[in-house]
Amino acid sequence: MPDALHTTNLKSLPLLARGKVRDNYAVGADRILMVASDRISAFDVVMKEPIPGKGRLLTEMALFWFARLAEVIPNHLSGEAPESVVAPEERDQVAGRSMLVRRLKPLPVEAVVRGYLAGSGWAEYRKTQSVCGVTLPAGLGNAARLPEPIFTPATKAEMGAHDENISFERMSEIIGRPLAEAVRTAALALYTRAATYALERGIIIADTKFEFGLDEHGTLTLMDEVLTPDSSRYWPVEGYESARARGENPPSFDKQYLRDWLESATVDGKPWNKMAPPPTLPPEVIARTAEKYEEARRRLFG
Repeated sequence: MPDALHTTNLKSLPLLARGKVRDNYAVGADRILMVASDRISAFDVVMKEPIPGKGRLLTEMALFWFARLAEVIPNHLSGEAPESVVAPEERDQVAGRSMLVRRLKPLPVEAVVRGYLAGSGWAEYRKTQSVCGVTLPAGLGNAARLPEPIFTPATKAEMGAHDENISFERMSEIIGRPLAEAVRTAALALYTRAATYALERGIIIADTKFEFGLDEHGTLTLMDEVLTPDSSRYWPVEGYESARARGENPPSFDKQYLRDWLESATVDGKPWNKMAPPPTLPPEVIARTAEKYEEARRRLFG
């Protein structure tokens, strides 16, 4: 498949880990080369087929948001060119899809912010009228805008496992109350600024997740990716109200399209159980998913 990179193979640097999307390599003791492959995951399972161009798009969007939000909180970018730390023959695997970042001590929680009720938040609300311990008004429907954004953390899952929504109190037990409060404040500020910018360009950021770490001085630092279609739920403004009125998920610019397709997919003639191995993605699903990502990029950048 042209312009599709499922897995990197760099020999000039030691491999640290392969995540759902990124392959991370050690650059000395203090930096990491993060290479965004074209892999895509859904329900915490990595699909067998890559999405052409996805890694470059994710990197471009992440760098855009890191720059735009730099005055809110420091981020992990080193400012150095990723191509400068690999062998010349490996630069094609790195160019346009990599970030050279400072090595941090990652926090063992994900900072999720929701401005709208969707996904696991909608499922939990229907049972408890709350999300991660945050009580919400009665009578909200699927895709409803919340009175104000809410912070709903989650634990980080190992590869193949599912993230678990937790309360702020549980997060405070894991990392300590002062740090938990700092993460909550930063995450809400980042989401509010980004959501306002995106809305002016016809995109609703329904929810997103941030990851944070501590540098050698203990400074809270934004890390990993930020506000990409992989870590956020992007909806177009047009069509939102009509979809909400019907109680449906609005059309999306993220991998919700893939999730929706997988809900009705089969493996060996049986409904997929959301465990590996995943269903085989048809060419039209791959192409449509790529189009969704590209439309998000086009709207944000104009």
